[in-house]
Amino acid sequence: MKHERAVAFAAFATVCIVWGTTYLFIRIAVETIPPLLLTASRYVGAGIILFAIATLRGDRLPRDRRTFVELVLVGVLLVGVGNLTVVWAEQWVPSGIAALLVATAPFWATLFEGLRAGGERLQRLRLGGMIIGFVGVALLVTPGGAGGAFDHRFVLGAVAIQVGCVGWQYGTSRGKYNLAHVPPLMSSALQAFAGGAIVGVTGIAIGELPRFHVTPRTLFALFYLMVFGSVIAFTAYVYAMRSLRMTTLSLYSYVNPVVAVILGWIVLDERLTWVSIAAMATILAGVALVQGRSVIRRATPRRRSGQEPALAGRVALEEGEQH
Repeated sequence: MKHERAVAFAAFATVCIVWGTTYLFIRIAVETIPPLLLTASRYVGAGIILFAIATLRGDRLPRDRRTFVELVLVGVLLVGVGNLTVVWAEQWVPSGIAALLVATAPFWATLFEGLRAGGERLQRLRLGGMIIGFVGVALLVTPGGAGGAFDHRFVLGAVAIQVGCVGWQYGTSRGKYNLAHVPPLMSSALQAFAGGAIVGVTGIAIGELPRFHVTPRTLFALFYLMVFGSVIAFTAYVYAMRSLRMTTLSLYSYVNPVVAVILGWIVLDERLTWVSIAAMATILAGVALVQGRSVIRRATPRRRSGQEPALAGRVALEEGEQH
């Protein structure tokens, strides 16, 4: 039992560190790889690897057409909207700031849940958390918060990331309620492959292929994103969800941006100003208010019913991989 718990915490640490590093490696990869083909290469490769793992585990492909269409749609929302906007934006937005902008995703999730028929009402505490968080975003999208990167392209990138957060959370909602019957790894594999393939075809159609070239540095970044960011961290997340409380595992959403900011500062010499530090603290405070009560409330009942592992695995791609 102690050994299993130790492995679960090791898996949790992997999620915290690896998903926090993906912003750095995206920033490196886009130095020579166009954004659409970078996203496509990462997710098609990851989808194939996850599909192989799912098949070895005995998972079966869904057979009905409606499920396949839903898998493709969710894959496009997560990969083609959610992740692609981050990759596109990181051509101009520093990696640490991109991570902080993505940290606002729980605000959009709360809003979608409040608007959904039969969804949970938007409480004052969460509304306050959303307002606080978006104040932090506003601080980031200023000359002082941007740390020397501020221009019209930075602003466009920041807006694009928020659009991506909306697409990601809408995809998360659809996947959560419409794909509950699909095995977790198989669902994530098919979403990743479908989304990546469609993004890749689009990238070729708009002329990115002649600009696709790699250096040892950017090739390693692509490999890291595919294998560590999309396969190893994902499977670690699924494993950790089976042994740890939601209240514990949810802490990764606070650790990831901090890891990204520190790495961007150390490795890429991204400027870290007092305004950006204040913005980070403000955003994470807003996230804590939005996530806190819902995570505490929902953790125990799912443990009792035995449903948490399935749900955790099913939404792992949606929750974690906008990175």
